[in-house]
Amino acid sequence: MRLNTPVALCLLAGSLSNALPAPQENPTTTTLSDGATTTLPTAASKDTAVASDQLEQLASFAQDQASASLADSSSKQKRGSCTLGNLAIRREWGSLSASERKAYTNAVLCLQKKQANTPSSLIPGAKSRFDDWVGTHINQTMTIHYTGTFLAWHRYFTWQYEQALRNECGYKGYQPYWDWAKTAATGLANSPILDGSDTSMSGNGEFIPGQGNIILGGNGLPEIPIPAGTGGGCVTRGPFKDMNVNLGPVALGVPGGDTISNGDGLGYNPRCLKRDLTDWVNRRFANATSVVNTILKPKDIYDFQMTLQGYPGSGDIGVHGGHYTMGGDPGRDLFVSPGDPLFYLHHGMIDRTWWIWQSLDYNKRTGASGIAGTGTFLNTPPSPDTTLDTVIDLGYAAGPPVKMADLLSTTEGPFCYIYL
Repeated sequence: MRLNTPVALCLLAGSLSNALPAPQENPTTTTLSDGATTTLPTAASKDTAVASDQLEQLASFAQDQASASLADSSSKQKRGSCTLGNLAIRREWGSLSASERKAYTNAVLCLQKKQANTPSSLIPGAKSRFDDWVGTHINQTMTIHYTGTFLAWHRYFTWQYEQALRNECGYKGYQPYWDWAKTAATGLANSPILDGSDTSMSGNGEFIPGQGNIILGGNGLPEIPIPAGTGGGCVTRGPFKDMNVNLGPVALGVPGGDTISNGDGLGYNPRCLKRDLTDWVNRRFANATSVVNTILKPKDIYDFQMTLQGYPGSGDIGVHGGHYTMGGDPGRDLFVSPGDPLFYLHHGMIDRTWWIWQSLDYNKRTGASGIAGTGTFLNTPPSPDTTLDTVIDLGYAAGPPVKMADLLSTTEGPFCYIYL
């Protein structure tokens, strides 16, 4: 939905005053951009119910900061065309009406029926506009994870996907997000997002008994066993029950500890969408305490993005490890993961988490100090540092190429959205 000016001003004036009065751990008083003050937690509660309230309070703070900035006419030139009147609102899946959810999944299905833009000489297996996004992610995986562009690249990627749904398939809404804290509390199959109904993002795959663990790590790092979930086979219910995954696999972790691939993953390899919903992963790595800790503990961008992705060797795969919550094929494949439509809701929540973290020190965290890392996966092979001038290019999925400087704020550069 768009946030009209009266509603936006109401949000600006009242959201903090209506924030949940959750018990706080080590609270601190923070001054808002309009001079008002509020009390925010500085450490995540180990009680996930309290941490859920903390997350809502931090999100309300981010909303107020964004609204105050947009209401300040002195920053208008810096923001470009983003105003309170045209501000887009991204919402959690469960807060959407049934018709809004159907409109979103219908637009995704529409994108899957449209002809690919990518030449077959470059990605032979890309048969649809949906595949353009998957192929671009495959080709750039080793330069957009554990790099200085990880967060901004995926922010632009998800936004351009949202624009394609709107401009090419008539979708009137905005990109929804998957709140992992909510599904950690309810269980995945009991949530509106994954219950398998017609208004969900489809549900689990067909149950395959006796599956072994998925093994992460290795190659000199401690192994992390991930238990199999409650599915494993083809998705049989919901909007995507008849969907084909056309590209990959490239590095698909499968039960028993093996990894399988189909060469570079760019050839045509149609197969059903598989899921293996794994509550254990959600509750271990992306519960409310984990999300709030990701927002509050890191004080610089390097620590934030490494905590979010999981420090190698730490035994913690971070909230980004939610890819293993959905499991299956292509959910467990770092390269091909956008082949599951749930990817974009997952990365909507990644972006929301970053947006909230940025709001706690906005000027610093949306400028040069908000970038750390190089252009290659864990700097292997060594590559130049990412800077404000580093260019993000999504190839045949979408354009135009943009600089990092334009992607660090959701209300500057090409963007004009916040999260509710």
